[in-house]
Amino acid sequence: MNDLAPLLTPEGRALLDTVRGTSPADELAVATRLRREHPAELVSAALGQARLRQRAAAKFGAEDAGRMFFTPDGVEQSTRASVAAYRAERFRALGVRSVADLCCGIGGDAIALARAGIRVLAVDRDPLTAAAARANADALGLADLIEVREADVTEVDTDAYDAVFVDPARRSTKRGRIFDPEAYSPPLSWAVQAALRAPHAALKVAPGIPHEAVPEEAEAEWISDGGDVKEAVLWFGGTPGDIRATLLPGPRTLLGRGLPDPEVRSVGRYLYEPDGAVIRAHLVAEVAEELDGGLIDPTIAYVTADALRETPYATAYEITDRLPFNVKKLKALLREREVGILTVKKRGSAVEPEELRRKALPKPQGTNAVTVFLTRVAGAPTMLIGAPARAVTGAGPS
Repeated sequence: MNDLAPLLTPEGRALLDTVRGTSPADELAVATRLRREHPAELVSAALGQARLRQRAAAKFGAEDAGRMFFTPDGVEQSTRASVAAYRAERFRALGVRSVADLCCGIGGDAIALARAGIRVLAVDRDPLTAAAARANADALGLADLIEVREADVTEVDTDAYDAVFVDPARRSTKRGRIFDPEAYSPPLSWAVQAALRAPHAALKVAPGIPHEAVPEEAEAEWISDGGDVKEAVLWFGGTPGDIRATLLPGPRTLLGRGLPDPEVRSVGRYLYEPDGAVIRAHLVAEVAEELDGGLIDPTIAYVTADALRETPYATAYEITDRLPFNVKKLKALLREREVGILTVKKRGSAVEPEELRRKALPKPQGTNAVTVFLTRVAGAPTMLIGAPARAVTGAGPS
């Protein structure tokens, strides 16, 4: 699929409606039937677009995805709608009324910005991608707020806009995922210079960006959605040096306070698993202080405490057993407790969870559920056994 134009015609749109929801198993039969009345290339394009829409529903919701137009890279690389909406609201709260969205892709962020009432210049140099962004602005009734321009972002004048948003390409067809920020397209150094020229700016980067690569002029924010870390954002025009972890839905934001590493202590009754955004933002110390807890090991991001406290920034487990790593002992314990559901988590262990699950629970016979943490305690390979702790009734975040 290298041209969206045929799908935007009345015939193309009618075909998209016809193939909506077609399952992979039915594609061949549907294609054979439709090719009797329509060009084969158009039928193939419509079925391909239907597949992309089905994949995109997880990011954009079924209603929007069912009206939008996608490219394979656009589905893979576009911002999840919930994250884009959160970022757009941050821009709106800053008083931003216009944004130059550079490397706009298929328009996910531009859509969220426009829905927040912000005027958008959406720029991408790839003709097909720009065409998809333009089609999506039109399909969602946002064309009055979104101008799509096919151009090299390094040649676009952004002086007339209140803010700049840059989402550099972090994948290539030859190399796959790109980890070096200077290998982004455009490079992070160019994006930083573009950001510094604007009153406000945000640069979307990979969540694995080293903290030392964050420019001193920027605030760094790591964002998770439903517990999955989605991205990091470098904000300009605010408070340089701030570090945040933001959890969606919510949002709930934890602001770094520059605390030293937590002390290591013996394993208490409860183990807290910090959200991934908290770990990426290096804010485990802030969570440990909130919980009056410490680390089980100086290199492991698990917090332990004697009391159960409610926090949005970590998941609590009640620990019942602590054992040196030993598969036979674990297998005997699970059999004794009639465990039929085994969840294995690991941090600081080379053992694969699925391998341990297969060896320790080859024939589930009970109905009880157990969580096993493969980790290190004071440097020693350890198994911590427990279950999700019940919420504290009537308690709010401390």
